[in-house]
Amino acid sequence: MRDLAERVLRTIRKQEFLRAGDRVAVAVSGGADSVALLLLLDELRAELGIVLSVAHVNHKLRAAESDGDAQFVVELAARLGLDLHTVAAPIPFGEAGDGAEVRAGVESAARELRYRFFRDLARTGRVSKVATAHTLEDQAETVLLRMFRGTGIRGLAGIHPRLRLGDGENQGVTEEVIRPLLGFRRAELREYLRGRGQEWREDSSNSDQTFLRNRVRHRLLAVIEAEFGAAAIEHMAELAEIARAEEEAVLSSQFPVLSSQFSVLGSQFPVLSQDPATLAVEPLLGLPLAAARRHVRSWIERNAPWAGISFRLIEEILDLARGPAGRTLELPSTTGGANPGRNIVRRGRNALVMETSSSEASDYEYTLPVPGEIAIPELGTQVEARLMEMREVPEPERDGLLNPEQVGGEIVIRNWRAGDRYWPSHTSAEKKVKELLGDRHATGTAKKLWPVAVVKGELVWMRGFAAPEAWRARSRRAIWIREKAGLM
Repeated sequence: MRDLAERVLRTIRKQEFLRAGDRVAVAVSGGADSVALLLLLDELRAELGIVLSVAHVNHKLRAAESDGDAQFVVELAARLGLDLHTVAAPIPFGEAGDGAEVRAGVESAARELRYRFFRDLARTGRVSKVATAHTLEDQAETVLLRMFRGTGIRGLAGIHPRLRLGDGENQGVTEEVIRPLLGFRRAELREYLRGRGQEWREDSSNSDQTFLRNRVRHRLLAVIEAEFGAAAIEHMAELAEIARAEEEAVLSSQFPVLSSQFSVLGSQFPVLSQDPATLAVEPLLGLPLAAARRHVRSWIERNAPWAGISFRLIEEILDLARGPAGRTLELPSTTGGANPGRNIVRRGRNALVMETSSSEASDYEYTLPVPGEIAIPELGTQVEARLMEMREVPEPERDGLLNPEQVGGEIVIRNWRAGDRYWPSHTSAEKKVKELLGDRHATGTAKKLWPVAVVKGELVWMRGFAAPEAWRARSRRAIWIREKAGLM
């Protein structure tokens, strides 16, 4: 038993997953893998110098069974003397139906709710790291699924060992999800639990082969291991690690990292867009083919995270860019249902434009607390207002920073309306918003829904434009308004 804990400790130190003082919540479903991870970290917490707690999300997908899982986790946390963070996040699976596509959508929705909960824990400072119990088999399953659906080097990278929860660091602590068991087999985790006399819960849905992942797990992996040996599963996980390193090397050297706010490919390539919903055609087609493909993928992920991205889709979008203005392409959905955000890519005069399929776009208006964030379904995004040190904001974004003393505690976010006027700093005069967007070649739904921020009846912020001189940040503290892709 101690041998397994020592190997986990070596992995944590090699990967630099944790450091003394980290507040770590283990995501525990009640299943064998997550229970084993909790006991292993509990065994190592004094050596690591960490503060340990438990996180559990009850999706109520299996009625009394789900409640039983929750009660099991409550009792386990109490027995170990650990704080418990728990939330009920039900998904109306029964009302949605039981087709394979619906079930895939349920899995995706459940994951989004869990990671939203993790982000909330991190933002409130209750934890700095969330540890999940993804195993070597989970990695192999992910690699196979992405191969079958169509992928490139990035997809072969599989499940990453760590995932950022926030956009920066909180008092020097990086908030992230860590996966210390990616190199460990499920069988050895169960053996560890049996050796300690620890029970766990079996999720009945794990044997439901309506789910594609379960068919890969119970049918395909079993055949691969029987025909090619246990090492074949390990080799797939190794392939993911190699692909991840190759991807990072390529991005850091040949193709600079994509901007977090706008569609930009570093200093050696031209700016492709000042509006996240558009992609300038001429500079896109001037990129090397590999860079253009990467850029299109990133653009889709940012604007339509629900879309089923494939090699064929990326090629179709590049073909659209090469063709005449006016053509459109409908994006596929991973759930088979209605798309929650934009779902049409249109070839404009100079750019690709992401739009909703409906010709009617409704006005919207929401109150945004400062600091805080809100979902805007009409845009398929979230908008947040953050109080920041000006030096912490990327330099290209600093022209849009607002003075917190003038703005106060809340802002109205809405789409622009007829008659609205805006005066970006560094320009000679106030102009109609309609004219400013015309200069940007914004058209259709993207133009109609373009967001602005209003304080005391005055436009103080507009996506992609500098803030008005009268409202700009003057001291080191500032309000940064920005969009985040995808409804959470």
